[in-house]
Amino acid sequence: MSVQTTPAAAPAVRRIAAQASFEARAILRNGEQLLVTIVLPVLVLVGLVRTSFVDLDTQGYTRIDFVTPGVLALAIMSTAFTSQAIATAFDRRNGVLRLLATTPLGRTGLLAGKVLGVLAVEVVQVIVIAGVALALGWRPELGALPAVVGAGLLGTAAFTALALLLAGTLRAEGVLAVANLVLVLLTVGGGVLLPAAQLAGPLAHVAVLLPSGALGEAMRGALLHGSVPAFSVVILLGWTAALGAGAARLFRWH
Repeated sequence: MSVQTTPAAAPAVRRIAAQASFEARAILRNGEQLLVTIVLPVLVLVGLVRTSFVDLDTQGYTRIDFVTPGVLALAIMSTAFTSQAIATAFDRRNGVLRLLATTPLGRTGLLAGKVLGVLAVEVVQVIVIAGVALALGWRPELGALPAVVGAGLLGTAAFTALALLLAGTLRAEGVLAVANLVLVLLTVGGGVLLPAAQLAGPLAHVAVLLPSGALGEAMRGALLHGSVPAFSVVILLGWTAALGAGAARLFRWH
């Protein structure tokens, strides 16, 4: 008589890696998300470098050197915040989060997979945007890479926490509207593409305290000066802690 055994679950690392791969492919295969994560930052980069409809104070740097850090920050925002918030909200509405949370993957594995999926998409974004920037004459210092990676990780943490807070508390349709609106507002007046000091009126004082302004300054500091400003690090860590605590407390899985 044969004895049937239940297959053992895959190791945790393999489960998380499989979920991360799924999350990344889901974003890159979605036409709307691809537009936001890849096409929009590239269009902004080319538009700001090749046209003069926006008057920029480049602080003595070439236009491409000054613009590229902000575009990379915008790319991080679009994936870690907008794409993640929308995808998670619809997964929650459709019962996917509740289902996956009961599998061997678990809630922790699911969240880890989502974060790693975001990082994988960001790697693709950096490759594409950097390739376009290099074609436009960008010549970054390779020594700035560690600072750039650090700034990117800080920004990813803050905006992923914001994404999960929205996705876990609002209805999916509301998240879709709010996430896109917030991305537009932060892009225009959040200190991402331009330093907060160059924004008009009260925005110059407000943007520097926002996660968008801190991320923009962190990327510019890393690529233009080789180091991330300490103030930007403090702001990003503060937002990550506050938003992460809010998401942990208020997130609803169904």
